[in-house]
Amino acid sequence: MTYADLFYEIKGKFMGADVSDIHEHLAFQFNIEDEEAGGAFYVEVKDGVLYVEPYEYYDRDAIFICSAEVLLKIADGEMDPIAAFTEQKLRVEGNIDKALRLKEIIELKKGAAQEKSIAKKAADKVVNKVVKTVAKKAAAKETKKNS
Repeated sequence: MTYADLFYEIKGKFMGADVSDIHEHLAFQFNIEDEEAGGAFYVEVKDGVLYVEPYEYYDRDAIFICSAEVLLKIADGEMDPIAAFTEQKLRVEGNIDKALRLKEIIELKKGAAQEKSIAKKAADKVVNKVVKTVAKKAAAKETKKNS
């Protein structure tokens, strides 16, 4: 996996998190230690909007340092960032209080994904019901026509 691949995968995982209720400014830089996918990018919450960009961010609140594998697990919700820190798989520099807000952003994204999944299932049920109703009406009409 290249840096660009990792960045776009992580960006896709973070984007969609509803951060509109976060009114403080948060800026996190991620330093990825990996021979192929290594590099830096940042995640920022500003005025209730989430930004993920492939640059270093000098006005950051915290820096997270980890491997690409660890970051992907954290972003997927498979690994708790606090547990990763405790297990020394994730290093954190800067404002620890603000760094802890990363978990909140991940949970907001996870919640948005679950809501989207629930909405899709509900929409699929409605579509299936409409299709069945239309098919029944068409069959009844065809039966009446042939009688």
